[in-house]
Amino acid sequence: MAGVPLAAQDRQAPKTLEDLIPDSALDNPEDWASQGSDETVQAPDAETPEPETPIETPPGLDLPWPEDIAIEDIEQLEPEEDIEFADLDLGRAELNFEEAETERLADNLVLGFPQAEPPFTDRGDFVERYEALSTIEELGSDEASVAQLAARANEDEELLNNLLRVYGYYDGQVTRSIGTLEAGDETADASPTVRFDIVPGNRYRVGAVNLGNLAAAPDFEALRAAFEIYPGDFLQSDTIVQEQFDLDRMLGETGYPFAAIDEPQLLIDHAREEGDLTLAVEPNGKYVFGEVTSSDPEFLSGRHLGTIARFEPGETYKRSLSMDLRRAVTATGLVSSVEITPREVTPPQGDEPGVVDMEVELKRAKLRTIAGAIGYGTEEGYRIQASWEHRNLFPPEGSLRLRGVVGTREQMAGITFRKNNFTGRDRVLTLDTYARTLNTDAYDANTVAFTGTFEKLSTLLFQKPLSWAVGVELLATDERNRVIAGIPRPRQTYFVGSVFGRATIDTTDSLLDPTQGFRLGGFVAPEISHTVDDEFTYFRLQADGSYYQPVSDSIVLATRGRFATIQGGELYGVPPSRRLYAGGGGSVRGYGYEKIGPQNDLGEPTGGASLVEASIEARIGTGLFDGAVSVVPFLDAGSVSISSTPDFQYVKYGAGVGLRYATGFGPLRIDVATPLNPDPDDAPVAVYVSLGQAF
Repeated sequence: MAGVPLAAQDRQAPKTLEDLIPDSALDNPEDWASQGSDETVQAPDAETPEPETPIETPPGLDLPWPEDIAIEDIEQLEPEEDIEFADLDLGRAELNFEEAETERLADNLVLGFPQAEPPFTDRGDFVERYEALSTIEELGSDEASVAQLAARANEDEELLNNLLRVYGYYDGQVTRSIGTLEAGDETADASPTVRFDIVPGNRYRVGAVNLGNLAAAPDFEALRAAFEIYPGDFLQSDTIVQEQFDLDRMLGETGYPFAAIDEPQLLIDHAREEGDLTLAVEPNGKYVFGEVTSSDPEFLSGRHLGTIARFEPGETYKRSLSMDLRRAVTATGLVSSVEITPREVTPPQGDEPGVVDMEVELKRAKLRTIAGAIGYGTEEGYRIQASWEHRNLFPPEGSLRLRGVVGTREQMAGITFRKNNFTGRDRVLTLDTYARTLNTDAYDANTVAFTGTFEKLSTLLFQKPLSWAVGVELLATDERNRVIAGIPRPRQTYFVGSVFGRATIDTTDSLLDPTQGFRLGGFVAPEISHTVDDEFTYFRLQADGSYYQPVSDSIVLATRGRFATIQGGELYGVPPSRRLYAGGGGSVRGYGYEKIGPQNDLGEPTGGASLVEASIEARIGTGLFDGAVSVVPFLDAGSVSISSTPDFQYVKYGAGVGLRYATGFGPLRIDVATPLNPDPDDAPVAVYVSLGQAF
């Protein structure tokens, strides 16, 4: 560029990239590049050092270290006393692993809780739940090796994390360590131990709650109150499941047979530490009960099924009453399967509910039964019994039963007609007639009888606080006290007519195996007894009471008392078979059946006009066979008097011990008893076997 002066160039300046590339490379770059390493490019004036000669002074560096520079000692700063440091809340849990609270669940398992703030709510329930599910707990310390513990520790760590989320701790952490106890620990041993340190963090809360179309239900306020989860509540999966169940039950109990609820959905927001809950609910209309219809009306008509239902047409639909009807139909014993389905008859219109009929789809069961039994007892000898029954020969629920007994002391033939659910639920009409010969230690009787009873039963499926029965009885019986040592006793023919009634108040928790509550029962029967020579009128009265009280988790104390009397008339005007006796498995154990009471000069029990009995027993659980076996020591006492007022002239005591084995339908009872003040002909030991408790 002409006219522009150039600056002087420094000869010591380092070469630039342009200085190192020759002009020939610019003219023909491909040939220059192909020369590769064969051509050495060297800067001018540079000396090539020998490979074996060390470089003493780097070329081009001539910078002497300044001698006059000195680094003084750094003065340490003292903190100023008036400066205050603020505690910073970073939102983290306060942790101290060394001083963590610990809980030893087994010799090889320890839980640590280093978090102090915020507190771990529901910690006790959390630990109890983990302990029940832990795989390490199942392993046991005796068989645990490090490898086995490590494998199961992985499972338990996942379990603990899942449990933390169940309780709403979505940022929780679990730290696992495996080793042995410190030597200073009093319980230290060489066995490996797993320790989990649990840091739950902050517990999340409920955010938004979406219940789908629930607001469309007429009973929205009551239904919403049944779902007791609101924004701000602590999150817990168990609570969501329970409240979903409560809402579903409330829908079913307030008239919504077609309501639908989807599975709950939970959207966790870690930034807000909240979970938004969605539970899609469709009420699908409110309804009342209509009629009950049957798929087999000739067998069990809809009209009959309607009489045993606990609802009337027009009442608000309740799912529990539908299920109750299903149980009642099953309890008839006439069906092998039953399904009940609500069917819409009239849809809801505005504020008016719709109507649903209850369709009963049933399948017939086998209706005929042949049964028999052969037995032997030291008191009654041999006994063979058999029966035939058709349970629906006279629909609906009209059964016919034929029965017979052949034995050492008893021979009997009878026929029974029974109408279940007669005019109402659990009401039974029974007509029974029989002919029987019975020879006991107290009397010998040849009897023909007819009995009619109308009663409201308390059953195993439907135990009732009040049950009752009324009836009539007609009989002709030829009786005498037993023949002893070949000496005949005079026989007497009696014609007896009776009306009777009985009632029971029951507050116990089980018919066959009560553990708490009481029972009170009463029986009254005015009777007329006519003989060839005379006619007698009298009343038979009886009162029973029992009380059951748990005194610990495994012991139930049971007591009972009985008082009976025959008022009016003379004792000889009452047939021996209808007088009062004591003794036997349901009376005073240790004595023979009906062997307690006044006797004549020949030692025959003559029966009395009053009776008093009392029993006490402790039902003690043993824990054997998963708690099915109990031991029962007992003490019984009884007195029978000739007069209608007890005089306690003949009081007998019996004591013993029994075993109970709990089955699915009641306890199996075996009692072994001995008389404490026996008569000369009383056996030293008596054994009783039956189903159910003694009282």
